[in-house]
Amino acid sequence: MRGRQTVRDMVLSMLAVGFVVFVGYLFIPHSEGDGIKAVDYRSTLASAKRAAPYPVLAPEGLGTDWKPTSVTYDGGAKGSAAWHLGFVTPSGQYASVEQRVAEQEKAVAETVEGAKPDGTATVNGQEWQRYQGKSYRALVVRTGTATTVVTGTASWEELTGFAERLK
Repeated sequence: MRGRQTVRDMVLSMLAVGFVVFVGYLFIPHSEGDGIKAVDYRSTLASAKRAAPYPVLAPEGLGTDWKPTSVTYDGGAKGSAAWHLGFVTPSGQYASVEQRVAEQEKAVAETVEGAKPDGTATVNGQEWQRYQGKSYRALVVRTGTATTVVTGTASWEELTGFAERLK
């Protein structure tokens, strides 16, 4: 009889532990979807457009497969305003628009490690400089006092498509 009680007790213990694990599983939050947390950048964009000393750019008309993941605006001191808006692309890569009051060389050096010139690209009829860095590539244009850098790990095609949608 002793052997049967031990097996029965072990089975009851396992059921009790299994029940606790199951209940815990039900109440602990789980990641859903692709695990990418999208941010709402509209209010930061509106604030940046009011405060920045240059026209702040953001993409219009991107599909829902582009997920905004980061946004910042730093008004800076002495007109060194900096805008950043980052996305995960449909291919799972990263793309962002960076704008700041800075000379082109400085803006590129601050956003793309090891950047080397890599030709040009035409975006909406305007010539942009291409740069290739260690892990990021970039499209860069200077307008007025601001330098705009479209950068990330995304392909040249995705970066160009992203830049084309900036308004």
